[in-house]
Amino acid sequence: MLSQVKKIIAIASGKGGVGKSTVTANLAMAAALEGKSVGILDADLYGPSMGIMFGLSGASELHENGHIIPTFSHGVKVATLAQLFPADKANVWRGPRAAALVNNLLNFVHWGNLDMLFIDLPPGTGDIQLSIIQGCKLTGAIIVCTPQTVALADCLKGIDLFRETKVPILGLIENMSGFICDNCEKEHFIFGKNGAKDLAEKLGVPLLGQIPIEASLMQGGENGVPAVLANPNSVSARAFGEMAVSLGDS
Repeated sequence: MLSQVKKIIAIASGKGGVGKSTVTANLAMAAALEGKSVGILDADLYGPSMGIMFGLSGASELHENGHIIPTFSHGVKVATLAQLFPADKANVWRGPRAAALVNNLLNFVHWGNLDMLFIDLPPGTGDIQLSIIQGCKLTGAIIVCTPQTVALADCLKGIDLFRETKVPILGLIENMSGFICDNCEKEHFIFGKNGAKDLAEKLGVPLLGQIPIEASLMQGGENGVPAVLANPNSVSARAFGEMAVSLGDS
């Protein structure tokens, strides 16, 4: 099912709560707006959120041969467990079952021709990450973090996982880098300043971009329309656009 996909990019984070899924949705949307054929595989099995972020409703379509047809939303093909299991039920799966489900997603979603497939991983370094790495040939991985020391410490573990498994690190994205006050128009660094930038320089990996704290990012996710589409002139939308161009050219 992945033979017609040119680039497969994993979006990872060492810890939860850093905005990894928001980054995935907007980066994919930005690539689609640049004219790329784009898909998202929501591999965060325990907390799938792409259904909400792309305004999906109803179950996924099944092809007559049993393949899952991804849902086309805002120009992006999306496959998420949110369309396969009840939203109000916990997905209580041990590692082997979760790994088997990931393998099924890799093998039974009919993507067709894609320039880029983004895989939204769960936080951490566990069975699902290893199943993705072993189940497909990743072009590379992007690590999402915030400037906080505790987030950067977990970010190191994610980088180490991909380096140990010979997956190229395409770069870091620093989310929640700063907040520009509406009243004073000054930038406030609520979670610290340039943490990911300093870490990227130390490790010798690219810093792909810094995403500020903007209400439009949250609102886009809540409304099912990614912010880069709903608010294309925002600071974060422009940052995602620049990153999408660099990934498409690389």
